[in-house]
Amino acid sequence: MIEVSGLHKAYGDFAAVVDSSFEVGDGEVFGVVGPNGAGKTTTLKTLAGLIEPTSGTVRVAGYDAADPEMRRRLGFLPEESPLYEDMTALSYLRFFADLYDVPRSVADDRIEDALDRLDLEHRRRRLGDVSKGMKRKVAIARSLVNDPEVLIYDEPASGLDPVTTDSVLAFVRELREAGKTVVLSAHNLHHVESVCDRVAVMDEGEIAARGTVAELREEHGTVEYVVFTTIDPANVDPRLPDAERSSRGGSEVDDATPEGSTGGARRYRTRVSSMADVDRIREAIADAGGEVVDIRTDEPTLESVFLSIVDRPMASRYGRTPGSNSATVDGSGGDGPGESGPSGHGSGEGRPDEDEPGEP
Repeated sequence: MIEVSGLHKAYGDFAAVVDSSFEVGDGEVFGVVGPNGAGKTTTLKTLAGLIEPTSGTVRVAGYDAADPEMRRRLGFLPEESPLYEDMTALSYLRFFADLYDVPRSVADDRIEDALDRLDLEHRRRRLGDVSKGMKRKVAIARSLVNDPEVLIYDEPASGLDPVTTDSVLAFVRELREAGKTVVLSAHNLHHVESVCDRVAVMDEGEIAARGTVAELREEHGTVEYVVFTTIDPANVDPRLPDAERSSRGGSEVDDATPEGSTGGARRYRTRVSSMADVDRIREAIADAGGEVVDIRTDEPTLESVFLSIVDRPMASRYGRTPGSNSATVDGSGGDGPGESGPSGHGSGEGRPDEDEPGEP
């Protein structure tokens, strides 16, 4: 559905995006994450045909991203999306349906369905008089009036309250179930982890890693095991890890007890990195007459994986030319060149996007 090869976007000698390549399949939710200035918004605007790449190719729904026909198959939600505040939600969405030549009867059914699914109230109220969350829902509904195959959402839940955020994320899941392809960016990595099938981590304009959350955890994170015992393993066998230490210098203990155990029992907590260590603790504790009362797996969160990836040194973005990037962390980096030129779609072409550093 989306094919990106060797995408490179430069402003003068500053490379906002460096030789990025990736694909997004039909019915997939694909997340793009990274620190501020990583190149996320430039990448999404290029997918939407609002910025023309310096080089590389971008194809969406079988069309070049610069082809006007592609935009009929696309819904785009920018991070900042001002609405016509003198209009109501219904009149505003009908206006955009008219721009796409959607027949009124079809448009009205489509609009009502989208607003129902987004649980939007006050549809006949002036948009200038509704909350930020309601405005965001109207903007999301606007992205659907042409029944697009592909949706590109830049920070769809940014700045929303928890209830509205959950509603928006649930709606993204519904879009996937309906067979839509969604590419979204978000700073809240819990949101990304909860809705995305695969994730690309950008840093300094490059795709530093990509894959499913499970794949990123396996390659860039560390699974740990937390073993709770009735005695300190290190007191049984010095070769075993010490129980975690508290700030007071003693063994870290946990007052919680497993279901069905005697209240008031205290447990020592030991963190190890392999099942072999877990087995050694079990054997040693059993030989000493103690008990292993609980074992928990502590998997790395997407946030911890993200921090481990972006903490690595990356090449400077100044003076980078197409095809000059170093290999990305997981070997999935960019490759390939293309063409250049302004697009003139009022997208800020000729300067970096708001979340990108300014021109040098």
